[in-house]
Amino acid sequence: MYNIYNMKEKILALVKKKYKVSGDRPWAKYPDNIVLRHRENRKWFGLIMNIPYVKLGINKSGNVDVLNIKKDNVVIGSFLQDGILPAYHMNKASWVSVLLDGTVSEQDIEFLLNVSFELTKGK
Repeated sequence: MYNIYNMKEKILALVKKKYKVSGDRPWAKYPDNIVLRHRENRKWFGLIMNIPYVKLGINKSGNVDVLNIKKDNVVIGSFLQDGILPAYHMNKASWVSVLLDGTVSEQDIEFLLNVSFELTKGK
């Protein structure tokens, strides 16, 4: 397991190093929401948000950081587990929300983020 308080920062560091992308904060009203997008086509491959557990259908108090990522229906079947949910505030047929609270391993998050990056990079 990893230190859950650093997972958002670890993702941002990984994205910067691996994809040469810095997250942007397009909404002044939600400064903690960070969009991860391709430099070339500006398509999103990830969205980091901090939302209440209850909005995800989880009976738990408090908020949680989540990473919304594009899913590959074949690959995601291998990763169905606690902590990977239908996407919050996005198309549930194409996206999932991954809890960044220690439920999903750092290795699995990195793999799924890479899948999302590849699915959205265009031709």
